[in-house]
Amino acid sequence: MLKQRVLTALWLLPLMLGMLFWANGAIWGLFCGVMTMLALWEYGRIVGFSRAVQRDYLLGNGFFLLTAWVANWQLPKFVWLLVLAFWLVVMPIWLRQKWQPKGTMAMLVGCVLMLPFWFGMMVLRPDGEAAGALLAVLVLVWIADSGAYFIGRKLGKRPLASVISPKKSWEGALGGWLIVLIYMCWAREWGWLGFEMNWFGTMLVSTILVAVSVGGDLLESWLKRAGGVKDSSQLLAGHGGVFDRIDSLIAVVAVYAAVMVLCA
Repeated sequence: MLKQRVLTALWLLPLMLGMLFWANGAIWGLFCGVMTMLALWEYGRIVGFSRAVQRDYLLGNGFFLLTAWVANWQLPKFVWLLVLAFWLVVMPIWLRQKWQPKGTMAMLVGCVLMLPFWFGMMVLRPDGEAAGALLAVLVLVWIADSGAYFIGRKLGKRPLASVISPKKSWEGALGGWLIVLIYMCWAREWGWLGFEMNWFGTMLVSTILVAVSVGGDLLESWLKRAGGVKDSSQLLAGHGGVFDRIDSLIAVVAVYAAVMVLCA
């Protein structure tokens, strides 16, 4: 399993970095669209869409993203406010109440999860020369996840969400948060954040993003547990599916892009 994870990561990381810095706008939009649609397909499997519903759902969302890509649509600020409300207010309540989306609500949730992610990827990386803000977000998610994993293994005692994800601990989450704070101070000094912010604001945004990253991970874990699924798919050997790999990123990209748009 570890060998498979390493081998998959060895081609995934260069692919992501290559697209991030050297793809033109059209290829970047297509790349992010494929990633979004694969995650949306996996989401449909997790929540139990029938084959017919899954087909129509993917066609509808695919057509919307294609139109947005061709027409260069931007989400208005009030939509980004709703995105913030979902991740900062609705998501914690959801995890506490352990809702199980069904029918129309499941379709709506899929759109709320995936579509702002695509728009956020466009906002944070308008071109290869301005890829620093998105790279900063990617590194933040990787640091938060890796820090929480390794510190949790060494020091973890108190479960963070025992019913949803028994292996996650408060100690791991706090350790990942502290490492992210150090990293974000450095990223701010180098001007990677995409907008000007004082030290206190940087710490506040960092704290929110770490909480959202953990929440995105837990939300996908809950969806899989409620759907009786171990992995979102087997597309990525040793890693599960695309949704498994970008669950935290979906949340963080949406919130970070919302902050950038609303602060502009």
